[in-house]
Amino acid sequence: MVRTKNETWEWIKALAAALLLAGIIRFFLFAPVVVDGQSMMPTLQDGDRLIVNKFSYMMGEPKRFDIVVFHASEEKDYIKRVIGLPGDTVEYKDDTLFVNGKKVKEEYLEPYKKKTKDGNFTYDFTLLEVTAEQKVPKGELFVLGDNRRNSSDSRNIGTVEDEYVLGKASFRFWPLSEIGFVK
Repeated sequence: MVRTKNETWEWIKALAAALLLAGIIRFFLFAPVVVDGQSMMPTLQDGDRLIVNKFSYMMGEPKRFDIVVFHASEEKDYIKRVIGLPGDTVEYKDDTLFVNGKKVKEEYLEPYKKKTKDGNFTYDFTLLEVTAEQKVPKGELFVLGDNRRNSSDSRNIGTVEDEYVLGKASFRFWPLSEIGFVK
């Protein structure tokens, strides 16, 4: 009888520790998200399921072209690609990205730019025109969806404050045919 109580107690403690550890991992390190909409097509599809790495974002600055998830409103999270970092100027001209006056290649978009027959894939704009800022403010990011013709992003909602960024989308686990790291 004593042995059964001890064994049961050990199982309860192990289960409680596992639940606590799972909660800590979920809250502080990783979170699952579901892509909602077409703004990141063709890179991500509506319904894709991703793991957001909160820890990597907490440990360092985001890099240009990272895909991040952020709170766009209290009810809605967005997933977009980082284009402009704090202090950057951003401009699009003739379907070409310029950051700080230098041409920047977006290789992930090249196959889709070639398929676009009726104008530019990304319309011309400057950071000043779309945000009323000369440079991306400190502690903020300029983000764009990969589906440039159908994306609500920094061109519409402005720059994103760091405090609203949940983390970097790092791994796609659904659909199984697309499982792997997000680029």
